[in-house]
Amino acid sequence: MSEILGNLKPQAVFHYFEQMTKIPRESGNEAAISEYLVNFAKEHNLDYVQEPCKNVIITKPATPGYEDAPRVILQGHMDMVCVKDDELDFNFETDALPIYVDGDWLRTKGTTLGADNGIAVAMSLAILADETLEHPALTVLVTTEEETGMDGVMALDPANVPGDILINIDSEEEGVALASCAGGVRNSLKLPIEWTEVDAAGLTSYEIVISGLKGGHSGIEINKCRANANKLMGRLLHYIQDLNVSVSSIAGGEKMNAISKRAILNITLAQEQSEALESKVKDFEIMVRAEFETADPGISVVTTKKDTVTKVFTKETAQNLMYILQLIPYGPQTMSANIPGLVESSSNIGVVEMDENEIEFNSAIRSSVSSLKREINHRIQAIANLTGATMELIADYPEWEFETESKVREIMKDVYQEMFGKELEVSAIHAGLECGFLSQKLGKIDMISIGPDITGAHTPKESLSIPSTERVYNFLCDVLKAIK
Repeated sequence: MSEILGNLKPQAVFHYFEQMTKIPRESGNEAAISEYLVNFAKEHNLDYVQEPCKNVIITKPATPGYEDAPRVILQGHMDMVCVKDDELDFNFETDALPIYVDGDWLRTKGTTLGADNGIAVAMSLAILADETLEHPALTVLVTTEEETGMDGVMALDPANVPGDILINIDSEEEGVALASCAGGVRNSLKLPIEWTEVDAAGLTSYEIVISGLKGGHSGIEINKCRANANKLMGRLLHYIQDLNVSVSSIAGGEKMNAISKRAILNITLAQEQSEALESKVKDFEIMVRAEFETADPGISVVTTKKDTVTKVFTKETAQNLMYILQLIPYGPQTMSANIPGLVESSSNIGVVEMDENEIEFNSAIRSSVSSLKREINHRIQAIANLTGATMELIADYPEWEFETESKVREIMKDVYQEMFGKELEVSAIHAGLECGFLSQKLGKIDMISIGPDITGAHTPKESLSIPSTERVYNFLCDVLKAIK
């Protein structure tokens, strides 16, 4: 068994999870983890399909007495969001995740953990490997690139995925079964850059870094009113514009679906304005710290003098950059009238990046109502029209609508009541699960989503509850036993 997690229960689940922490699996770089799953199937003499997009589907026959039971699909995704602490020297393509056990929690030293959604894969492999469990015929579906646009499920060939019931294992709260989720789309707005040269005489350049923000999952944690470094940088640009600054570069965020926790701006201005700049930046830091003293208390805004830069954006480009960052939507846009406390639609400006020709603003738009998703995109299109930018929608995926009748939901409620003596909560989530696409691909299939307690997903603070993992795994095994 594993060196670090070998003593944890269920042993098989944590064994497979630890194996995956040693394999690179950032979205778009899933070749190695896909081969690992293929090799697992071969070693256990199980039928499998590896699709061109690297999705892996593994099947296992029903155990005796379950031959006529509905076939169950267990589903999760193999990729993970790769985010690390800014100061950490770590390569997600070569280094094993620095996991450690902290009491009842599994964590890492400064990186995302990948429990979202490695724990689904680990549970599924443990079930496939266990010859003592009673269960219907099983199909394990492990998809690619879920985190960046659900490319794997979009490319899925439904002929490879036989099943009557689908259990998605990509939710993050024990005791809550999800029966609905938001749809979403990546919104890419691109602003052309016009450059100009300025005379270096009498000028000085600064790098301004906004950091120390909590960040977080742009769906699940969008309701926590945390700051977004990209939006703050837009505000800062407006705050210092009276100093006649010129902009030479900007960058912010790491992942489109993570709340931006760091942004960098490089500017040039007259030397005699240096003291005024440093004073205004300090005032800005005090102001935003006060605004976010509860939701995001660690905000830092630091100025550092740099070698003078003479190639800068034109005034019009810099102004349009400021307008976009100020106007582009961030945070919850509407709240559900049907489910108290549920975000209905939201937008997150996750990444700002540039090259020589353009600045790109990448937003994750989510909504459980398709018309509201379109409305948010229409607003961003209006911003593009007003600033001379262009807009493109990428990887549009549908919402998963609630079904009034569900056999698997009722089975889960009964098993949960029997195991734990309390009622299973059935809810919806403001995040993208693959269930929306799967319902389109596989037809009118009975679906539900469960998972163990995971906190801090999409951040270096991501943590997995060990006892919750054991309870959810045992629950899942008992649910499979109850499906006849």
